[in-house]
Amino acid sequence: MRTELERISELVAQNPKMVFTSLYHLITIDLLRQCHQEMNGRKAVGVDSVTKDTYEAQLEENLSDLVARLKGKQYRPQPSLRVYIPKANGKKRPLGIAAYEDKLVQDALSRVLSAVFEPRFQKSMHGFRPNRNCHTALHELNELIERGKTNYIVDADIKGYFNAMEHRIILDLVKFRLADPNILWLLKKTLTAGVQEEGKWRATTRGSEQGNLASPIIANIYMHYALALWFDKRFKPTCRGECGLVVYADDFVATFQHKEEAERFLQAVKERFKDYGLELEPEKTRLIEFGRYARENRKKKGQGRPETFDFLGFTHYCSKSQKGSFRVKRKTSRKKMKMRLTEMNEWIRTNRHLPVRTIIAETNAKLRGHYQYYGITDNSKSIKTYYYRTLKALFKWLNRRSQKRSYTWEGLNDLLKVFPLIQPRIRVSIYG
Repeated sequence: MRTELERISELVAQNPKMVFTSLYHLITIDLLRQCHQEMNGRKAVGVDSVTKDTYEAQLEENLSDLVARLKGKQYRPQPSLRVYIPKANGKKRPLGIAAYEDKLVQDALSRVLSAVFEPRFQKSMHGFRPNRNCHTALHELNELIERGKTNYIVDADIKGYFNAMEHRIILDLVKFRLADPNILWLLKKTLTAGVQEEGKWRATTRGSEQGNLASPIIANIYMHYALALWFDKRFKPTCRGECGLVVYADDFVATFQHKEEAERFLQAVKERFKDYGLELEPEKTRLIEFGRYARENRKKKGQGRPETFDFLGFTHYCSKSQKGSFRVKRKTSRKKMKMRLTEMNEWIRTNRHLPVRTIIAETNAKLRGHYQYYGITDNSKSIKTYYYRTLKALFKWLNRRSQKRSYTWEGLNDLLKVFPLIQPRIRVSIYG
């Protein structure tokens, strides 16, 4: 099945205007079994409380029944269980946890949609795509600013993007290249399954639940047509200066050589988004002077140092290399640093009763994950701060395992010789 989906992607790459009218037959017991095998069984369960192990106990019977219901149009997805996760700004993000069987269907649907649309996406899009991630987005942005003629930045965020996408538009966009009525039926069922919150069912008339395994590809399809394709084919050709775009999920940064074109883009994209039911987040959308001449120009105008902007958890600022040439540098944003340190401190506090070996092992896992993401070129100071603040949290909470003081700093250092913490180091080169 993987080969057949890959073949579809090859056909799309060879003929981008190809329209598929019959792909529903690809959602077979073999594809669903593959989805099951690759499903993370440690994820939270939905309203049915069914786990991967429970479903696997009668896997073939369950899959045969599911395929029969899909073919007979008798499949009815259950509502997603609504939970909330904290955001860096103190607010909470809604997350939908689907029932296990619905996760399999969502995953299968996602794979079919990806086979058709992934080869069509603009190269400026980096979120939820194979061989692309936050670091590739940062690399491309770095190229646009350091090697291009960037003088102005539009840093933007879309207000409630995943919950704002209109179902009618989603279906129309998919139908544009995948006109299979059965796939469209299944997609609509997935989008309108509703959510259950505090025991009450609520309809979903807009958006695609974050947590739905098909949401990433749906969001990318929407963003491709609403922004990325429009920018490359419609807006960019009207600019006399250089401009560029980097998109990651619902965040994007546009670069411009001329201020008037940046201003025109900001107004044009607002109007463009209205057609798609989208709206920019005013507090997170800014036009700033940024680039190799920003420091000199602002100094002449008495405007002080160049402004900074946050993108993908990093604060970007104008600086210089050791040789004195212009450089864009990055550090962990204040909001993200505060959030990550709070999470680390809270984990150590609530788990300080565990054996020291276990605490250190889990702390190292968290440190490793932090370094892998934030350990990029020029961010040494921030990841060292994260390490030392983690060390202080360990000292504090290990000394509160009982009323009697457990460790001096010397004692903790001796402990760490036996169970060492992973030292901070740069893991990703922004120029690689």
